[in-house]
Amino acid sequence: MSAELTVAAVQYESSEGGISANIEGHVRALEDADGHGARVAVFPELSLIGYDLSRLDDESCWLTNPSLQLAEIQAACEDMGIIAVVGAPVREPDGTPRLASVLLRPGTVPLIAPKTHVHGEEQHYFEPGDGPTLVDVDGWSIALAVCFDVAMPSHAAQAAEAGADLYAASAVYVMGEERRLDLHFGARAMDSRFFALLANAGGTTSLGRSCGESGVWGPDGHRIVHARTTGSEVVSALLFRSALERFRH
Repeated sequence: MSAELTVAAVQYESSEGGISANIEGHVRALEDADGHGARVAVFPELSLIGYDLSRLDDESCWLTNPSLQLAEIQAACEDMGIIAVVGAPVREPDGTPRLASVLLRPGTVPLIAPKTHVHGEEQHYFEPGDGPTLVDVDGWSIALAVCFDVAMPSHAAQAAEAGADLYAASAVYVMGEERRLDLHFGARAMDSRFFALLANAGGTTSLGRSCGESGVWGPDGHRIVHARTTGSEVVSALLFRSALERFRH
C-alpha cells in the first residue's frame, strides 16, 4: 500500500470530429500528466467527443469496441505506466447505451464505469448505472463519478461506505457555476473524509463556456490546487494517506 499517490485532473478541450479526432490530444495530455509524475490522469465527461449530445446520432461517436478504438491510448498507458480515465458514450456488448468513464490500465482490458445519475436530454440516449465504480490503484481505492453524480450526496456516501480514498469525477461546469462547483466538491470531500478530484471540460460545450477550476480538494473540504485557465490544462496533486488518517480519526 502506497503512502502517497500523484493524480492529475486533465482539463481537456475536445476537438470536433469524434473519437478518432481526439485520440492524439488524449495521448499528449497523458504525456503532460506523466511529466507531472501522475499515476492516474482523469479526463472530463465525454472527453473523447466533447459534450454535445447532437453528435450521438453519428454512430462513429460511440465506443463499441474500446480495446480496438482506444488502442493508441492504451499503448500510451502501457509505455508510461499511467492510468487514464477518459469520457465517452459506450454501447455495451448487449447494446446498452452508457454515458461512461472508461478506465485504461496497463496490462488489462478497459473498464466501463457508467454514470449513475443521467439527467435531462441524456435520458433519451443513455441508461443509468447503479452506483459508483471503485478501483484499486497502489492500495488507494478510487471511486469514479460523472458530473451530476456529484450533485447527489448519496453517490459520494455510497463510495465512502465502500472505502473510497479518492472520489474522481469527470464533468462539465460552465461559467456562472463556479460557486456550485466548489460547494459540490468541498462538501463531498469533507462529508466523506476523502480526497475529491474534478476534471472539468475546457473551452466551449453545448452547455456553454467552461468555467475551468479543475483540481483537487482535501478531506477537510478545502481546495488543494486548481486550474488557472478555462482551456486545456493539466493540474496535478500529491495526495498523502496520512491526511486521510488524520481527518478520519
